Amino acid sequence: MNVFWKNVASVLTGTATAQSIPIFGSLIIARLYAPVAYGAYSAWLGAVLILAVVLTGRFETALAIEEDGTPRRRGVAATLLTSIAAACAATILLAILLIVAPSILKDMPTLLVVIAIPTALLLAATQTWTSWAAAEAYYHRLSWMRIVQAASITVCQIGAGIFFKSAESLAASYLVGVGIAAGFSLRLMPLKSSDFHSMKNTLRWFWSRHRRFPFFSLPADSISTVGGQLPIFIITHRFGSEIAGLLALTMRTLGAPTGLLGASVLDVFKRHAAASYRMRGECSAEYMQTLKVLALGAIVFCIVLFFSSEWLFVLAFGEKWRPSGAMAIWLLPLFAMRFVASPLSYMAYIAGKQHLDLLWQIGLLMMTYLTLTLNASYTDALKMYSLGYALLYIIYLWMSYRFSLGKQF
Repeated sequence: MNVFWKNVASVLTGTATAQSIPIFGSLIIARLYAPVAYGAYSAWLGAVLILAVVLTGRFETALAIEEDGTPRRRGVAATLLTSIAAACAATILLAILLIVAPSILKDMPTLLVVIAIPTALLLAATQTWTSWAAAEAYYHRLSWMRIVQAASITVCQIGAGIFFKSAESLAASYLVGVGIAAGFSLRLMPLKSSDFHSMKNTLRWFWSRHRRFPFFSLPADSISTVGGQLPIFIITHRFGSEIAGLLALTMRTLGAPTGLLGASVLDVFKRHAAASYRMRGECSAEYMQTLKVLALGAIVFCIVLFFSSEWLFVLAFGEKWRPSGAMAIWLLPLFAMRFVASPLSYMAYIAGKQHLDLLWQIGLLMMTYLTLTLNASYTDALKMYSLGYALLYIIYLWMSYRFSLGKQF
């Protein structure tokens, strides 16, 4: 386990830098853009994030399971080609939709519609490369990929906000930033022409070997991403873009520190846990050691935010964002449990229990929709949503622990 936490520390260093960039950048962005513009941009970004998950077929999550070297490189090539083909299909479907029913997207600015699929494709590519780097234990390269992506997006959005303070400028600068990150990742870990040799056979083999990922993991992760973005969509529809903008900043701010350690632990946990599971048929020791550290971090996170969140939001972002500080307290149960459960959720992939993960994600989506639509006020809706999310994460922790027992389960 010493090697495990040494690798976590290595990833954490780069991730901390990558996470700190948008955190400090948001101090400027929050003053450049109004909550209304930020809310509209967040709704668009939510749709892009969902589409990026769909484009990969979730094959990038299978890369850690592949053997090191050529098999994994072929998997990266197969995942990239899958994303490109899916993006082409999505473009055709979007064109048909705009011709047949143009009124469906009439409320969305034209620029946001046009750049949505290219942005999602570039985002899918960066996700594939970071998954590849983590699977190969290239943690230094992984850190640089994340730092470049965070810096390029943040700098572009700040630069655009100086001249154009709109949702369109936020979205367009996000596209440019992700494009820079994708180009950097490709240069840092280039694919060889031999990786695409006999690609037809490779695709058939890769898709057949990992068919559970598009069949179960793709729906589950798509539902998870939809569930994560659904609050913004529903709050925008029910209470307006201003409230949605306040919520979006809250979720982004709370997500940064929880994702800091959580993402670092996941990058290392999935490699070590997968290796132990292959050798011993279980990885409960790795699971419990990771769980204890994450639980301690969640407790510290809750104590600090409970007593200081509103003051911190006003100090960091200005008086107009004070309601975001109150929302942060309501959402503490959600983010604390997500911090603990998310890295350990990879056990579903390792143990081949994606079908149970899918059922849980469906339950989560139903809970999200009901809590956010049945409550009359946005305050009650967000409080019930946070509590429901936390309770479901407790169930997921029990499930993932049982998965770690392997053949004993």
